[in-house]
Amino acid sequence: MTDLRTHAAEITEQFSDHIDVTDDEVEERLRTLVEEYRVPVEEARRSVTNSYLDEADLEREELGRGGNDEVRLADIDQDEQWIDATAKVVELWEPRSDSIAQVGLLGDESGRTKFVAFETSELPELEEGAVYRLGNLVTDEYQGDFSVKLNRTTTIEAVDEEIEVGDDAVTVEGALVDIQSGSGLIKRCPEEGCTRVLQNGRCSEHGDVDGEFDLRIKGVLDDGTTVHETIFGRETTEDLTGIGLETAQQMAKDALDTTVVVEEMREDLLGTYYRISGPELGRYVLADDVERLTEPADPEAVLIKARSI
Repeated sequence: MTDLRTHAAEITEQFSDHIDVTDDEVEERLRTLVEEYRVPVEEARRSVTNSYLDEADLEREELGRGGNDEVRLADIDQDEQWIDATAKVVELWEPRSDSIAQVGLLGDESGRTKFVAFETSELPELEEGAVYRLGNLVTDEYQGDFSVKLNRTTTIEAVDEEIEVGDDAVTVEGALVDIQSGSGLIKRCPEEGCTRVLQNGRCSEHGDVDGEFDLRIKGVLDDGTTVHETIFGRETTEDLTGIGLETAQQMAKDALDTTVVVEEMREDLLGTYYRISGPELGRYVLADDVERLTEPADPEAVLIKARSI
């Protein structure tokens, strides 16, 4: 497995200034996880990296190095990659967690991607509409969705230039024929930098945790020829259903069952036509703009503005 050798060399390079480690040693640990325990390669790499972080008494962001490649946002295709980027702050959102200082969208000529900056990093705040040269960002991936994290080693330099942000959105329309599991009132992992949805109170990355409530819809649109899987975030879900997060929590509390929320959503939304625009990430379209139609191509549909997933 030459791929394991490549991963081993990259891990060794990350830790070579901190502990005594060799390519052969790292490759052996990776091979044991992958071949004997059938752990996926990326999970094995994460596990080995975490063990070395503990051994070196380091935080993950302390592994960042200068001299990274300048990467276009649309070209990000790896998890835990250290990059530099020049980008415009397209939009800022209200953080869901006290541990997050800023969250929003960065954009360049190639497209847009989400960014997160944490309170513990103590970085200067980015301004919406401004352009920055950002050094030592680290990429993150979840279910095919790539984002970037600003950390304590990130450098921020305002630049006096304008960027025409590329439009990477797609538009689909059709009848909402299914609302998938994992919709309605959900809980997300509260750990810093993690937004994974909990399954039976467990995060796939951090184990058993006390989750934070959120709302979303994972829906399927059918245009008669093709089906399109799409994700509606909290704000879009609240706009479409009229059910806010606090109301959903009270509904679940009264019924002693969280599924009552998604069942009410199904009753209200299934069979309705929508036109949806947003970025296509993996197999999903992320619903930034949504039109609720009385029938396909209804010219008098009302546009629902949504900020983010």
